[in-house]
This record gives sequence, structure tokens and C-alpha cells, in this order.
Amino acid sequence: MTPQLDAVFREAAEQVWPLPHLPGAVSVVRRRARAVLAHWNLAPDLAEDALLVISELITNAVAHARPPAVLRLSRIVDGRTTLRIEVTDAGPAAAGGRPVVEPYPGECGRGLGIVTALATRCGTDVHAGGVTRWAELLAA
Repeated sequence: MTPQLDAVFREAAEQVWPLPHLPGAVSVVRRRARAVLAHWNLAPDLAEDALLVISELITNAVAHARPPAVLRLSRIVDGRTTLRIEVTDAGPAAAGGRPVVEPYPGECGRGLGIVTALATRCGTDVHAGGVTRWAELLAA
């Protein structure tokens, strides 16, 4: 990464990306998020937990909601570092409850439980634009 981009990532308190509505979106966005978390100098354990939460929230949006979807990462430093992860989508998939993108068999139903276990706080906000699922992780 160039020194100029390095400075942008280090100073930025927020990063926002649209999420491709494809099964491969999780790995693409996860790589991008890993770079941002590294440049924010987060503790390795916090960064790994954050990547897992990011993966679960993105998978949920891609598999169970309508596009468009957006990931927002926010770093809040006020004595301690808090990382806020938000994924906003256009709401539940079409009637019938079938996933928009078929998940891998046997790997369904645990994502939000994982998010709840790793997050200091988490929740869901329903609004006119759709649904935002969020989680906050606090540095140890």
C-alpha cells in the first residue's frame, strides 16, 4: 500500500463499502476489511473477532435480504477503542422465505448467535431504507 493510502486508512474513523450481492462477496469484503483493521492498528484478537462478525453480517445480508447492501466500519477512540460494524440491506428477501443466494448446506443458522457472543453490544434497526444489523466490539 502506498504511503498516501496508508495515511488515509490510519486517520479515517469510518469506511463504507457497497456489498456485491454474490456468494463471493464475503471473501472480497473480508480482505478489504482486514486491510483497514490492520491500518487502524487494532489488537489482533479484536481484528479477528471483527472479521468474523463482518463475515456473518455480510453473509446474512447476501443470503437473506434484498440488495443493495452496504458495510460501514467505524472506529471510535475515547479512552478505549470501540469498533462498530453495520450492514444495511433493503430488507427481507422475497415472499416464501427462500434465500436470495443459496448458502452452503449445513452452514446455516448460527451467524447471529456468533455475532451476539462476540459483540459487546449488538442489535437490529428497521427503518424506511431497510434493515441495519450492527455490532460493537470493545478492545480489551
